[in-house]
Amino acid sequence: MDEGGTPLLPDSLVYQIFLSLGPADVLAAGLVCRQWQAVSRDEFLWREQFYRYYQVARDVPRHPAAMSWYEEFQRLYDTVPCVEVQTLREHTDQVLHLSFSHSGYQFASCSKDCTVKQAPAPRPGQAITTAAPAEQIWSNDLTISLLHSADMRPYNWSYTQFSQFNKDDSLLLASGVFLGPHNSSSGEIAVISLDSFALLSRVRNKPYDVFGCWLTETSLISGNLHRIGDITSCSVLWLNNAFQDVESENVNVVKRLFKIQNLNASTVRTVMVADCSRFDSPDLLLEAGDPATSPCRIFDLGSDNEEVVAGPAPAHAKEGLRHFLDRVLEGRAQPQLSERMLETKVAELLAQGHTKPPERSATGAKSIKQILPHQMTTAGPVLGEGRGSDAFFDALDHVIDIHGHIIGMGLSPDNRYLYVNSRAWPNGAVVADPMQPPPIAEEIDLLVFDLKTMREVRRALRAHRAYTPNDECFFIFLDVSRDFVASGAEDRHGYIWDRHYNICLARLRHEDVVNSVVFSPQEQELLLTASDDATIKAWRSPRTMRVLQAPRPRPRTFFSWLASQRR
Repeated sequence: MDEGGTPLLPDSLVYQIFLSLGPADVLAAGLVCRQWQAVSRDEFLWREQFYRYYQVARDVPRHPAAMSWYEEFQRLYDTVPCVEVQTLREHTDQVLHLSFSHSGYQFASCSKDCTVKQAPAPRPGQAITTAAPAEQIWSNDLTISLLHSADMRPYNWSYTQFSQFNKDDSLLLASGVFLGPHNSSSGEIAVISLDSFALLSRVRNKPYDVFGCWLTETSLISGNLHRIGDITSCSVLWLNNAFQDVESENVNVVKRLFKIQNLNASTVRTVMVADCSRFDSPDLLLEAGDPATSPCRIFDLGSDNEEVVAGPAPAHAKEGLRHFLDRVLEGRAQPQLSERMLETKVAELLAQGHTKPPERSATGAKSIKQILPHQMTTAGPVLGEGRGSDAFFDALDHVIDIHGHIIGMGLSPDNRYLYVNSRAWPNGAVVADPMQPPPIAEEIDLLVFDLKTMREVRRALRAHRAYTPNDECFFIFLDVSRDFVASGAEDRHGYIWDRHYNICLARLRHEDVVNSVVFSPQEQELLLTASDDATIKAWRSPRTMRVLQAPRPRPRTFFSWLASQRR
């Protein structure tokens, strides 16, 4: 500007010059004078900066909640948790999983050192909880410290692999690999009180990578697997009471939910519960039918039969076979037939029952509406109302074919969107031999499905890779926040993407495979990562770090204030 304050350059020319600068240079130039400050905040300028810097396709609109392009650029640049603030080395072996409490005050970690650690989330003046081999207490003041540690080796566990807090953060579910007789391995779920850190109950879980999950504050889902033939099996999901020491003999502590047919040597793994009521989707809810016409089953774990209280009675031979298979699946009878003959009998029963089998490498959704906590203590129906009286297995309501190997899943905070990590099979590949599936890709596709419509809603993201073959794949946990989705990877990095623009925003470095990532449910600018390098890292956003590191004004004492008043 000249001495009179008149601009020497028109705004249009300054705008063209600023278009050739980077974002940091534009902001620095805006400090020169009022004219440049005004141009440096121009909406069209920051729209160009946004698309160019983040390499977003021009047909992708701005986020609906964004007020301006400048603020949207600032959100992606300043609020992503990509600054490493602390490394925890209390575990002595690979760290497999992390989970936050719903309040965001605590988190738990699981490791191959067979410990579960609980610690308070890093917040000023708060403590953090984790579980480990021996009991330890951690305190926290802007840093993470151990509150509790539990060693599961006295219970014949090989290692801990998964944990989840219940809805009111009073109980912790921890699952791991249990070493049985003759070195056979299955899974087990332990329920730990977060008030006293006492072990409340243990539930068998097979296979171990079903992991288990909470359904209500005091009931959890576990799995069991029964081999019927070479490539056919039955997965059974059970509802368990977290408190197993029930005195009344009329109170059940376990109920059977579903019997699911497995074909092509596949099995049910990784059970998750989505709360469909959050997005009001009647098509996902299991509507209660007319009691006069709907068959209702009573499950009595103390008897050898399964009573049908409504519906047409099946033929005597078919009913006898069904009851026999029920007893085999529940371990109350030993099959006298060979595996081949038994598999043939099951196939005949399936043909008569018209059940819909699940497909290999697919995610299945089973609607749950009539589960209530008090139903754990009644003899009434729990689930399985949709299975007809002539069906041995429960039919799945929805099947999503991924066409590849699923290695991770996560739900959005509103439970509407399912994110799936998958390693795809070659295009057009057909599984001719279940024991020799097609080779899987090294690239990991991150797929997004709308659970309201059961359709894929986003194109696949490919920013991370995996190198293990088919028979050595392992689960890599991912997590979803309001704006971001994060995932581990075998290439020693964790990744963060923006959910709206489908762009990778950060790569978080470890020294080995990153197995798990988790956002704080109350603060998405805090992220934790766990790795095979036996460390847990805490990451903060640049904005949060500036706030935490900003000098705070010293509080004035009463006497200094009084002295200033006398002047």
